[in-house]
Amino acid sequence: MMLRYALTSIRHRKGGFLGAFIALMCAAALITACGTLLETGLRGRIAPERYAAAPLIVSADQNVHQTTVEKKKGRTKVKHKAKPVAERAWLPESTLQTVRAVPGVKWATPELTFPARALVPTGPSSAADAPSRTAGSQGELRPDTASASYGHSWDSAALTPFELTQGHAPSATHDLVVDQGLATRAHLALGDRLMVQSTQSPRAYTVTGIAAPADGGRLRQQTSLFFSTAEATRLADRPGQITVIGVTPETGIAPAQLAEALHKALSGSSTQASTAQVSTGDARGPVEFLDAAGARVKLVSLGGAIGGTALFVALFVVVGTFALSIQQRHRELALLRAIAATPQQMRRLIGREALLVGVVAGVLGSLAGLPLGAWLHDRFVAMGAVPATLERAVSVFPMAAAVTATLLAAWAAARISAHRISRIRPAEAMAEASVERRPARGRIVAGLATLVAGAVLVAVLSVLRTESASTPVTFLSVVVLSVAVSLLGPVVVRAAAALLSGPLAAGGPGGRLATANLRGNAARMAAAATPLALLIGMTCTVLFVQPTLADTARAQTRDGIRADWVLTAQGPGVPGEAARRVRTTPGVAAATEIVHSTVRVGLDKYAAQGVTPGGMSRTWNPDVTSGSIDRFSADNATEARSAAVSQLAADQLGLHPGSRLSLTLGDGTPATLTVAAVYARGLGFGDITLPHDLLARHMDNPLASAVLISLDQSGPSVTHSELVSSVREFQGISVLTRSSASGIQADKQQSNAEGNYLAMGLVLAFTAIAVVNTLAMSVSERVREFAMLRLAGATRRQILRMLRIEGLAVLLIAAVLGSGISLAVLVAFSIGMTGAAAPSVVPIGYATVVGVAALLALVATALPGRLALKPRPVEAATARQ
Repeated sequence: MMLRYALTSIRHRKGGFLGAFIALMCAAALITACGTLLETGLRGRIAPERYAAAPLIVSADQNVHQTTVEKKKGRTKVKHKAKPVAERAWLPESTLQTVRAVPGVKWATPELTFPARALVPTGPSSAADAPSRTAGSQGELRPDTASASYGHSWDSAALTPFELTQGHAPSATHDLVVDQGLATRAHLALGDRLMVQSTQSPRAYTVTGIAAPADGGRLRQQTSLFFSTAEATRLADRPGQITVIGVTPETGIAPAQLAEALHKALSGSSTQASTAQVSTGDARGPVEFLDAAGARVKLVSLGGAIGGTALFVALFVVVGTFALSIQQRHRELALLRAIAATPQQMRRLIGREALLVGVVAGVLGSLAGLPLGAWLHDRFVAMGAVPATLERAVSVFPMAAAVTATLLAAWAAARISAHRISRIRPAEAMAEASVERRPARGRIVAGLATLVAGAVLVAVLSVLRTESASTPVTFLSVVVLSVAVSLLGPVVVRAAAALLSGPLAAGGPGGRLATANLRGNAARMAAAATPLALLIGMTCTVLFVQPTLADTARAQTRDGIRADWVLTAQGPGVPGEAARRVRTTPGVAAATEIVHSTVRVGLDKYAAQGVTPGGMSRTWNPDVTSGSIDRFSADNATEARSAAVSQLAADQLGLHPGSRLSLTLGDGTPATLTVAAVYARGLGFGDITLPHDLLARHMDNPLASAVLISLDQSGPSVTHSELVSSVREFQGISVLTRSSASGIQADKQQSNAEGNYLAMGLVLAFTAIAVVNTLAMSVSERVREFAMLRLAGATRRQILRMLRIEGLAVLLIAAVLGSGISLAVLVAFSIGMTGAAAPSVVPIGYATVVGVAALLALVATALPGRLALKPRPVEAATARQ
């Protein structure tokens, strides 16, 4: 019976349910899209390319492990945790002998992998050029950036397998075999000279061969350059170490069986190889593509966070939409109560209406979410936030989760919205149908409690000092405070109406009508203002959180760099030889090389930089608060090893000058150093500063990201052109002014924020749709009210003017509330992350946000208002409600 009534109600009040339908459908699409990201992080396939022909891969353990033992109530609980390291971990070369000694191993091929990128002419080249041409003779060179590019020894070509299509294998130091993809892009032929930038200074090689995978295809995700064994060993610069070992089993030996035997043999070894990992099948892909393996965690975190935020916002918006719909049907529902409909029947009726709308909206929205998820994944890949090697996973699970979440949100929204109408007595229901009721005491108490909860979150946010901890609390604070505004909305609107009555009265009859509506229909106006306040608050927070960090980091870097000039590179980095050339140039007092990586202290991750100690105080001022940076330089000029740490790291780890700092370097190598100094400018320079040689030796790319140059003011002056001349032979090296280095850390943070902007942009788009939806519903159901006003003598122009003034009043209320929420959250975020209550708010950005909100509000009221004025007043006033 209730189901039939629900269907009848939906059929006769399509407009009232359309708003809820649109909100639920958009929510389902967004949850499905985020669900596909989450599923890709959990189940996305990482297919091997270079290692495709090796059934088994032996590699070093890529994780840092920690075991804790807890004793509670006489019970002992052992926990094992692991976190990935930032760089590739390498195997001891002795592992090869252990592997080859295992019965069932047919071949064991060692692999060396290191960064190596071809430098190709910026202008067009032709295959008709002379066969002895040199790439550098084409003029300025640029790095080939078509894909990631790695160097290998030709001995490991069989792991793909690569086969020569032209020429011969490299044997001499300057021989080089290129893959077919690079040869085609750069128009390379046998005998050509090709400049290659690897881990050392750029060097010209002779192309002696062109190779391609044996199956006739090509590697889609990487470029391969093959060197002679001796040259590959020199460039890898890892004496006594290898990257991985590709293993082929004897005929008749299953890979899984051999993998178990290898694992036993390696775990019984007394060397570092005892922790080596053996991978088969698709598990080889994460070993080859470390960035794809790391992207899994990012996608799981991002998909879960954005999907959860979308669901929370959806529930928030849909509750408001259903509440507005029930308010518009109050007379009808009151009549049902008057003819003896029980509270349970009312709840069942409204609940079934919501479920009917929810199931249709959920199915359609989940179908729309699949192409949205594909677009979102493609955008993440294009931005570099997710590597293309992590294949997108699609199944019915995200769609099922979206439909389920939509149904739950619709049911919960209906139950919350129908709470009062289903509980009051029939006579009171009919009385309340004619006048707007005051907010229930329970709603006000809940609103105040939510406001206190939001204030507590803001207070907690002000003491959080890491981005990973503060980011979720930031957006949760905005949503919780917006919920408080929603619950207290009618009270806020009435108070605002009292304040605005004077200015609105200046608008003539339209202004006086708008004031009366604000006072008499506060709940309806609050329903329109709340999503608008959420939109403004959330958008401002998203836009200004990252600039707050980036501006502080840029300012710290600018204030902390004392150098006169900065060397930077267009390609992988600045070679050490280029830094040495500058350092020995007459008139140069110091040249500090800087590399960046990530280290772990225990399982906690910290941004680290490596700096050359000589003359460092002339190029760098990290604002030391205790200890001495001169001691750092003196210690690291000898065998003594010391580190400098930021104030944040010192507080978190309990460090001070003289403390021992035990950490794990980027490739999993443990190191222990003495803390020489604690500094304040951690956002600009990272939390841990280590000796350059120590950090660089354990990085995939040891080239400097920048070299800070300080001139000797007492000696002969060095001009910019002289510095440029000293590094002219190093392609892609630029000499820039000091101000150009102010974004070393900030630019990295900004690039990492692009993915967050995109994902949160979808939530904001959904919120904007909800704003238009709610405003349109609020206006379109006022046909009878407009007709009565016109019968009382009001003109169309006066009514439209009233709508515009109402829209501006709602916008003003929402802008004040949304801006206040965002400001409180941003100030707390700034205090926690930067130590100062100074969020970076871009005026033009803020004006754009409010302007877009104003445009949405005016359009969403003007268009439905004109449509509502089309019927003749007498017909509209006497029409059935």
